[in-house]
Amino acid sequence: MHRLSRRSVNSLLRYGGHRHRDAVAGASIGSLNLNESSGDKDTNGRWYSVLSTATSSGPASRKPLKLGNMISTGIRYESTASDFQTPDPPVEKYEYQAEVSRLMDLIVNSLYSNKEVFLRELISNASDALDKLRFLSVTDQQLLEGASELDIRIKTDQENGIITIQDTGIGMTHQELVDSLGTIAHSGTAKFLKALKDSKDAGSDSNLIGQFGVGFYSAFLVADKVVVSTKSPKSDKQYVWEGEANSSSYIIREETDPEKFIPRGSCITLHLKRDDKGFAHPERIERLVKNYSQFVSFPIYTWQEKGYTKEIEVDDDPSEAKKDGTDDNVEKKKKTKKVVEKYWEWDLTNETQPIWLRNPKEVTTEEYNEFYKKTFNEYLEPLASSHFTTEGEVEFRSILYVPAVTPMGKEDIVNPKTKNIRLYVKRVFISDDFDGELFPRYLSFVKGVVDSNDLPLNVSREILQESRVVRIMRKRLVRKAFDMILGISMSENREDYEKFWENFGKHLKLGCIEDRENHKRLAPLLRFFSSQSEEEMISLDEYVENMKPDQKDIYYIAADSVTSAKNTPFLERLYEKDLEVLFLVDPIDEVAVTNLKSYKEKNFVDISKEDLDIGDKNEEKEKEMKQEYGHICDWMKKRLGDKVASVQISNRLKTSPCVLVSGKFGWSANMERLMKAQTVGDSSSLDFMRSRRVFEINPEHPIIQTLNAACRSNADDDEALRAIDLLYDTALISSGFTPDSPSQLGGKIYEMMNMALSNKWKLPEAAYESHAQEAEVVAEPQPTLEAEVVEPVQTGSQK
Repeated sequence: MHRLSRRSVNSLLRYGGHRHRDAVAGASIGSLNLNESSGDKDTNGRWYSVLSTATSSGPASRKPLKLGNMISTGIRYESTASDFQTPDPPVEKYEYQAEVSRLMDLIVNSLYSNKEVFLRELISNASDALDKLRFLSVTDQQLLEGASELDIRIKTDQENGIITIQDTGIGMTHQELVDSLGTIAHSGTAKFLKALKDSKDAGSDSNLIGQFGVGFYSAFLVADKVVVSTKSPKSDKQYVWEGEANSSSYIIREETDPEKFIPRGSCITLHLKRDDKGFAHPERIERLVKNYSQFVSFPIYTWQEKGYTKEIEVDDDPSEAKKDGTDDNVEKKKKTKKVVEKYWEWDLTNETQPIWLRNPKEVTTEEYNEFYKKTFNEYLEPLASSHFTTEGEVEFRSILYVPAVTPMGKEDIVNPKTKNIRLYVKRVFISDDFDGELFPRYLSFVKGVVDSNDLPLNVSREILQESRVVRIMRKRLVRKAFDMILGISMSENREDYEKFWENFGKHLKLGCIEDRENHKRLAPLLRFFSSQSEEEMISLDEYVENMKPDQKDIYYIAADSVTSAKNTPFLERLYEKDLEVLFLVDPIDEVAVTNLKSYKEKNFVDISKEDLDIGDKNEEKEKEMKQEYGHICDWMKKRLGDKVASVQISNRLKTSPCVLVSGKFGWSANMERLMKAQTVGDSSSLDFMRSRRVFEINPEHPIIQTLNAACRSNADDDEALRAIDLLYDTALISSGFTPDSPSQLGGKIYEMMNMALSNKWKLPEAAYESHAQEAEVVAEPQPTLEAEVVEPVQTGSQK
């Protein structure tokens, strides 16, 4: 520790000590307390003592300090500026300001990605107005005076580009116009529901759709100007609200034109933009109503053009009558022609009722099938349907269908985005464009409707937000779909599930790869050919029932066809022991079974891989075989080199001399073939993923016994070594692998054929000489014949 000398302290006391406050300190043994710090203050707001050591941080004070009774020490004491309490500055509160025209543009053009939803939003608002009136009329019947019918009517003017939407709902007063349409994000429906909740009657009306207060402004997606004329039974006057796109103001006036008076409700008039006047076509309005608002609980009428055929009389032309020469006094039949008489009338558009709201016991199969055909434009009846209601933490109603056939020209297995699930919220269509939120990709073929009252939607009600509610709903939908498919598989009519498996079997196999949580539900639905059922597919349950008492595993072999699978040499010993083997002939089968790993505590075992255990191990016999044929295994391994990992005695062969098996954790021959065929595959990864190969030989086969003798007598014999090479190449093909050089393999086969066939059919020497003599006799020169020349004679000449 650095100490200050007495001279230095006296110097400090002599100069400038009056500029600092006196330090009051109490001394005690081993400690020193300071009530107030002294010294200079640095830029960080800290006061430093003059007694700070040389190693202390911060500059030492250069100004004198009155020490009083302080004991001189080398310890530094400091305090921060935060120790001095200062009054908090006043807090000012402001409200957000917004440029209304810009905010309207953001709401309209940012929330909604599809312009068609404007009609859905306006119809939903009209439905809410009708629902409010129906609820309030229970206690006040006078509200229904003037217009007892509760409906929605849509009329179009195609020439002028105008759409009119009128309802007979509750309407709005002057103040409600200001509050609802003049205040952005103010939901009259949400306010109404809050009032119901406060009065403990919220459960009495759950069909109200609105909740965000911006649906009305979707009208500006297609309209330059919107006019709302409304009459509330609470008011004697009818008011008109007018607003324009990209405007920060609106007007409200009292309606004075008697021709525009309405008994009750609201009438919304949209003056369409130039580019959006196509929405004013009656057929397009009808299509949008059927798509989005088909199941609204109130009737929706659209103004449609109709026509009927009738016959009218045609006046005769007098000039034509004179040409015909007919008498005017003779009565003749009058001429007629058919014409189409056109007229306009209100047409009920939402005729189809939401059958999912009914009790499943009251709905017939014919009604389910008819609803399926109309909703999804199908012509065939579904294989199965499931109608259920889920209550509890998540409440929703749903009807699911399994189609009879796959969509024409579509591969839904590789496209998770399908339009097979239609999501409704309070009977209003929200979306059918999902990317796995409600169903996983492998169940994308399931069609159906889902209706819920409280889903986590975004403000535009087009996107289903990820949440715990959606995950719970997805689990329950998937579970119901599996129950429906399981019902088909357990049906007495076996052809139904065969038809289902033919169309959607690959989807379920894909589920084995992507959905580990549902392996127990997927496995009983799988179907495969087997060595004991080559014509008809069997289930895993049937395989387990047919297993031998001492069989521990489920055996399978992957190949490109049933024919190649049943002729593979891997099956020889299993055929002899009458063990059933599954044939995986679909390219996705092997990957699916590999992901399953086991079924009912029975492991899946590939019989084309090493360390196959078929329950007939004899350690003493294996030891004898290794002693007798160990040298030939080493001899073959030396010849084949790195082509194989090892050469072993096989326990799976009966008639074949050898076979090439794959490593336990690598690709099988079938998988290697499939990976090579991938157009986007990486060839550099093939060598890495290709498993080690084990060359297994059958010691009971004559070829192996002959080579065993050659090994003992002359291990360097060229013919014996070439025989090993040919044996390996042949085992490559019979085991399902592809030889590296087919031309070299062909040359080896031709060479062996030449060796085997040489002099086998050679003629004896005597016979050969007699044939040669006959050939010489035939080859002797024959005498030449002279030709007589005949001169030509003219035709017709006489001599």
